[in-house]
Amino acid sequence: MLRRTLGSNLEVSAIGSRSANQALVGLLKQVADRKRATPAQIALAWLLARKPWIVPIPGTTKLHRLEENLGAAGVELTPDDLREIEDAASKIEVQGARYPEHLAKRVGR
Repeated sequence: MLRRTLGSNLEVSAIGSRSANQALVGLLKQVADRKRATPAQIALAWLLARKPWIVPIPGTTKLHRLEENLGAAGVELTPDDLREIEDAASKIEVQGARYPEHLAKRVGR
């Protein structure tokens, strides 16, 4: 998934990864500004547009974030938007693990 939230107990490597991934965040912000949406909504809309069987499951404990996430269903990305995101994303090497190491050990049990 394009959007990753880092908790308060960041590892040093995670901080470097977040900085390196700013190019991808910047791309999503540019598209979001044009669409009057948030970068998170663009990321979710992009996932929804890729394949009909892809179902993003964003986690949140905040009502305003849930409302923001639901707003992604109303964002329409044109073929040109999708091409722009795909082209730019293919040139950006996303860095960092999906989960911190201690949580990765708990996945797939």
